[in-house]
Amino acid sequence: MKHTTLVSTEQLAQHLDDPNWIVFDCRFTLTDPEAGRNAYLCGHIPGARYAHLDEDLSSPITPASGRHPLPDPQLLAEKLGRWGVDGTKQVVVYDDSFGAMAVRMWWLLRWLGHDAVALLDGGLPRWMRQKHPISTEPPEIAPARFMPQAQNALWADAAEVDQARQDPGRLVIDARPEDRFAGEREPLDKVAGHIPGSINWTFEENIDMDGTYLPAEELREAYLGVLHGIAPEQVIHTCGSGVTASHNILAMEIAGLPSGKLYPGSWSEWIADPSRPVATGE
Repeated sequence: MKHTTLVSTEQLAQHLDDPNWIVFDCRFTLTDPEAGRNAYLCGHIPGARYAHLDEDLSSPITPASGRHPLPDPQLLAEKLGRWGVDGTKQVVVYDDSFGAMAVRMWWLLRWLGHDAVALLDGGLPRWMRQKHPISTEPPEIAPARFMPQAQNALWADAAEVDQARQDPGRLVIDARPEDRFAGEREPLDKVAGHIPGSINWTFEENIDMDGTYLPAEELREAYLGVLHGIAPEQVIHTCGSGVTASHNILAMEIAGLPSGKLYPGSWSEWIADPSRPVATGE
């Protein structure tokens, strides 16, 4: 059975010795880029490889890009092969921040045509609360060949976002915290505010009190309320740099809804061109 959205900690624990399951630790702190790798070295789920947001899951920043441009698909495919991933493998990704970082790798694999990828629901904190094993040993890897089939219909560029924000039949959803969306606080980017015409649905709205995703029925009701009759496939998801926006994409998938597109450049790319409009307030 292929898992394409979530796997539970119990399910992963049963597959730790399964060579067809490959686990990735995606812990990352935007304000301290080495924190995730250091945490991984101190202890991780046995067999997990470490994927670094800046070095592995993004390409170099350019003057016109956001903070986390999409990686080169061929380079990422080569890394996936070195990590042992091919078309037969079930991939599981996790972090320690409610999935906010790991969803980047979930989306990237889907972009490259690999649907058998799922987020560990509840992440490392839930894994540790349940006293599942932790290791400091490096993983044993059998290299494979990953064949990418990029699904470029899954993402939108700035020009499409500019059209969509002015189209009553489309919707741009921003996953950042409310105060960043409103322009009251901006710890990461040079300009505060949001894309005019977009609405705010912070990714934390998807999370239950225990750190897992809300049940599918609750997510479906919430997103249908946000959409106000707009077709789900007409949504474009954005955030600060195209990472946490994928949390909302995954939530819509869990809800059984077409999840729309990702704007990978997001706010940090939008403001790289001073001619693009900026809005503040709610």
